[in-house]
Amino acid sequence: MATLLRSKLSNVATSVSNKSQAKMSGMFARMGFQAATDEEAVGFAHCDDLDMEHRQGLQMDILKSDSGEEGAEPPLEGDIHYQRDGTGPPPPSAAKEADGCPELSGQGKPKITAWEAGWNVTNAIQGMFVLGLPYAILHGGYLGLFLIIFAAVVCCYTGKILIACLYEENEDGEIVRVRDSYVDIANACCAPRFPTLGGRIVNVAQIIELVMTCILYVVVSGNLMYNSFPNLPVSQKSWSIIATAVLLPCAFLKNLKAVSKFSLLCTLAHFVINILVIAYCLSRARDWAWDKVKFYIDVKKFPISIGIIVFSYTSQIFLPSLEGNMQNPKEFHCMMNWTHIAACILKGLFALVAYLTWADETKEVITDNLPSTIRAVVNIFLVAKALLSYPLPFFAAVEVLERSLFQDGNRAFFPNCYGGDGRLKSWGLTLRCALVVFTLLMAIYVPHFALLMGLTGSLTGAGLCFLLPSLFHLKLLWRKLLWHHVFFDVAIFVIGGICSVSGFIHSLEGLIEAFRTNAED
Repeated sequence: MATLLRSKLSNVATSVSNKSQAKMSGMFARMGFQAATDEEAVGFAHCDDLDMEHRQGLQMDILKSDSGEEGAEPPLEGDIHYQRDGTGPPPPSAAKEADGCPELSGQGKPKITAWEAGWNVTNAIQGMFVLGLPYAILHGGYLGLFLIIFAAVVCCYTGKILIACLYEENEDGEIVRVRDSYVDIANACCAPRFPTLGGRIVNVAQIIELVMTCILYVVVSGNLMYNSFPNLPVSQKSWSIIATAVLLPCAFLKNLKAVSKFSLLCTLAHFVINILVIAYCLSRARDWAWDKVKFYIDVKKFPISIGIIVFSYTSQIFLPSLEGNMQNPKEFHCMMNWTHIAACILKGLFALVAYLTWADETKEVITDNLPSTIRAVVNIFLVAKALLSYPLPFFAAVEVLERSLFQDGNRAFFPNCYGGDGRLKSWGLTLRCALVVFTLLMAIYVPHFALLMGLTGSLTGAGLCFLLPSLFHLKLLWRKLLWHHVFFDVAIFVIGGICSVSGFIHSLEGLIEAFRTNAED
C-alpha cells in the first residue's frame, strides 16, 4: 500500500513539474527568448539556415545529462537550461503538458498559418532583386518573359518535390515526416557511403548564396547612392565603404528580433516603390517601344539574364523549415501555387513595362532610369531597405559557418569560438568583422549588380532550385514515382544543368573582365 501511495505521489509530482516547465517556457517565450510568429515571418524569408534552431539567438533547451555514467542521478524533466545552441532535445511530455500554452505545440516551435507562410515565400521571391529583371528583358526579349514564367513553374514544382523528400511511408502505410531540413535530405541521398557529404555540399552552396546576397546589398547601396547624387565628389566605391561602415555593427549581432521588425517595414516600403515605378511607366505608355522587344537574344549576355531570373526565385533553401512550422502542412502545395503565380504575374509586368519605357537605355538597376526629381527619394528608400536586409543573410551565413567549422563537436575543424559562458571570443568577433570587410572588397572590385546576380543565380540558385531537388526526388522516391514525374525530374535536371553551366561561364567571364578593368584603373 505504501509503495502504491509513493508511486501515485511521484506521478503527481512529475505532472506538476511538467506543467510548471511548460508554463515557464511559455512565459519566457512571450518575454522574447523565442521569436514571435510575426517576427519569424521575416526571418524565414532571409536567414533560415536549414533548421529553425540555427536562426534564433536564444533558445530554450533541456540540459542533456549523461545517463550512462554510473551513480549519476536521472535527469529531472523540470531542469531547464537556456543556451545559445539547440543541442538539447525537447522533453517528450512538453507538448502534451503545455496546458494554456499553444505556442509550445510542435516541440516548442510556434506555428504559422498558410497566409503567413505565403508572406514568407513572397518576401523571399519578391525582394529588391526584381530591380534587375528589366535588364534581363533587354538581352532576352520575349524569351526573357517566357523564362520568368518557366522559372516560376519549375521553382514551384521543385519546391513541392523537395518537401516530398521529407516524408516516407512507415510500416502501417502512413506517410510520416522523417527528415527536417535540406541537409537531412542531402545526407539521406549520400548515405550510407558518404553520410555527411550531401549536407556539406548544401551548406557550402548556402554559404556562397548568403555571402553573395550580402555583397549584392553593398553593391546596390553604392550604386543607388552614386546615381542619386552624381554631383557630389563621392565615387561609387566610396559610397560602398560608407555603407559597409554602417553595416559593421552586424558583427555584434546575437539575434535578429529588432532587425526583423525594421525589415518588415522596409519590405512593405519596397512594394510601394515597385508600384511607384510601374505607375511612372504607365504614365509614359504612349511612348512605349514595343518594336524594341524582339524574339532574338544576345547570345553572350542572355545566359547572364538566366541567372538573374533564377536568383529572383530562390526560396527552396528554407522551405523544409517553413513547411514544418505550418499549422496545416497540407496547405503547403496551395500556398506554393498562389505565391508563385502572383510572383510570375508581378515580375513579368514589372519587367515588361519598365523595359518598354526605357528600351535600350535600361540600366542594371531600373531605378537609375528614373528622373532625377524622384530618383533620389526612391533610391534612398531602397538603400535603407538594402542596409536593413543585410543583417539577415549575414547572420545566417555566420550561423552556418560557426556551426560547421567551430561547433560541430569532434568533427569541428577549429576550436569553439564561444567561451564557457556563451560569449563570443575576441577572435570569433574578428572573423565576423572580416566577413563584413570581405563583402566590401568584393563590392569594390566587382561593382556590377547584374553580373554578380547572374553568377549567383547560375551557380547556387540553379543548383539549389533545379538540380538538387530533382536529383534527390529521383534518388529517394524513384520506386513510387509515375512516369511523368520521372520525365519532369530528368528534364529539369538536364535543362537546369545546361542553363547553370552556360550562365556561370558567361558571368564569370564578365566578372574577370570587370575585375581586370578595375585593377588597371
